[in-house]
Amino acid sequence: MIEYVIAENPDDRVLQKVSQALNNGELVCLPTDTSWVVIASPFSKKGIERIYKYKNAPKLKAFSLLCDSISMASDVANIDDGVFRYIKRIIPGHYTFIFNANKKITKAVAANKTDHEVGIRFVPSTLISRLLDIHGEPVLSSNIDLDKFTPSLSSYDDLYSYMIEESLAGIISLIVDPGEHEFVGSSTIVDFTNGEADVIRQGAGIL
Repeated sequence: MIEYVIAENPDDRVLQKVSQALNNGELVCLPTDTSWVVIASPFSKKGIERIYKYKNAPKLKAFSLLCDSISMASDVANIDDGVFRYIKRIIPGHYTFIFNANKKITKAVAANKTDHEVGIRFVPSTLISRLLDIHGEPVLSSNIDLDKFTPSLSSYDDLYSYMIEESLAGIISLIVDPGEHEFVGSSTIVDFTNGEADVIRQGAGIL
């Protein structure tokens, strides 16, 4: 099912439907700043199983969590005061931050328990921030695999919600389409697990 929303003023009823689907262990698809993504609740065993099955990925592969605030991120990550001040200046933005994971997420997701790290994104998107505010918890996020489409695609800009619905019926329960949008490319990955900002990948986010 595709739900069409206004990017800067998404319908709360649609977002509540998304939240309920996540709580039920279902997968939802929507665009972020960097790509179309599949999201699931990290606190739903069924949701975790489904996203790993869709990605055909080993359980030790880590996916990023989307958060709408440092407060929400602090529920799953250890963020000290110095890092707090650093990232507060630049979020939301085109970044993925890696932190030491705390017990709440390591108990829920095997990959985070293995390496005791967690990737966090604060996406500059009203749709994402409103959804997370309504849902009240972080969500697991992984890019849609372009090679799962026929013919395979080379860019997320070429991917439309109707194509996702046609190709991933029975896998994705709900697609949220905000209409026209542009992707900025890969996020910049910054590792804070040693207390300092270590740029692992330079992407669209400028430090």
